[in-house]
Amino acid sequence: MRTQGDHTMIEVPAGRVTLSDRRTRRSWAVDVGAFALGAAPVTRGLYEQVTGTAPSTAHGDLRPVEGVSWDDAIRFCDALSLREGLRPAYRAPADGSDTGTADWDPTADGYRLPTEAEWEHACRAGTTEARYGPLDEIAWHRGNSGERLHEVGGRRPNDWGLHDMLGNVWEWCWDRYDPEVYGSYRVLRGGGWFDEHWSCRASVRRRSHPTLRIDDVGFRLARTLPGRTGR
Repeated sequence: MRTQGDHTMIEVPAGRVTLSDRRTRRSWAVDVGAFALGAAPVTRGLYEQVTGTAPSTAHGDLRPVEGVSWDDAIRFCDALSLREGLRPAYRAPADGSDTGTADWDPTADGYRLPTEAEWEHACRAGTTEARYGPLDEIAWHRGNSGERLHEVGGRRPNDWGLHDMLGNVWEWCWDRYDPEVYGSYRVLRGGGWFDEHWSCRASVRRRSHPTLRIDDVGFRLARTLPGRTGR
């Protein structure tokens, strides 16, 4: 049974994933090293325990935290790392401003956001189809959510034990979407509770400014494994 402070991490094996972008009709292969990923998105309860704030519009400690920006997610990762005696992965602006310009130390053992290649590799869990199972069994989306957020872990996980990789909330990733065109905009993955079925696919990429706070965007924790480096 999941509790509000639970942030179970699952080791994801190394592999190769092919990313694609519908807008540019481009695809590219990325080698992904083994890493750890949260079994579910960060919950409102855990976020409040660590930060003392509960930004979500939906109440319930076991619902994914939402209404958090990319910058908020970066600061949370560092705060949780410090609480657990780990070396923070990020160096954010000292004044606490929202800029989307944090530096990442890939050798740090603290919590961080997954790269989008890590995210898609973990979502697919060795599968090659658009989804890792029948959509209604694995995801909360517009067709079955009642147009509201649901507690994490309520749908069937993928073969690697990861819940809610599709649906419920979109998840911030580390990467910039397309710096030459969109500047500091960061990648979002997974689809959310208000999205139609076509947005809840392993390959779908969305972008937003790192200061965005909205009720269908959250995040999931990642960690670099000892002796490995991120990127």
